Amino acid sequence: MREIGRTDRPIVRIEPWGEGDGALLEKLLRNPQMTTHIGGPETAEKLAERQAGYQVPGSRQYKILVDGEDAGWVGYWEREWRGERVYEMGWSVVPRFQGRGVASTATRQLIDIARAERTLRYVHAYPSIENSPSNAICRRLGFELMGDYEFEYPKGHFMRCNDWRFALFT
Repeated sequence: MREIGRTDRPIVRIEPWGEGDGALLEKLLRNPQMTTHIGGPETAEKLAERQAGYQVPGSRQYKILVDGEDAGWVGYWEREWRGERVYEMGWSVVPRFQGRGVASTATRQLIDIARAERTLRYVHAYPSIENSPSNAICRRLGFELMGDYEFEYPKGHFMRCNDWRFALFT
C-alpha cells in the first residue's frame, strides 16, 4: 500500500559546497565514465585545487542532495563570452542518481539563485555535442541553442560543444 500524498519522485535540493565534500568531487571527476565528455579524469592535485575553490563561501558551487544523500554538483561562475560578461553553468550527477530528473531539478534551482542576483542577464551551458543527456537538460529547461563551437577544456584538449543560453531576466 502506498502512503497518501507520497510520490516516487526524489526530493532534490542543493546546498553550498563545503569542506567535507571532497569525496563527492572525487566520485564525479576521477571516474573515467563520468568524465568522458570533459577530457577524462582529473589529477589528485587538480581535484584538491578545485575543492579549495568550491568550499570558499560565495563560490556559487553547490552539492546536489537526493533524499539527503550526496548525488552530484551544480555551479556557475562569471566569464567573458563573445565580448560580454555572462554566467557559465555546469552540473554532474553520480551514475546511481542519473536518469531521474536530478540534474534538471538542481539546475532549475541554480537558475533561480543566479536570477536572484540580478547581475548578469544570461547564463550559458556548453555541453559537448556528444553529451545527449546534458543537451536534453538544456532543451527541457528552455535554454536557447546559439550554435556549436570548439572549446579547449581542459588545457590541451579540444572538443565541440553546443552553446546554450538562458535569459535570467529581460
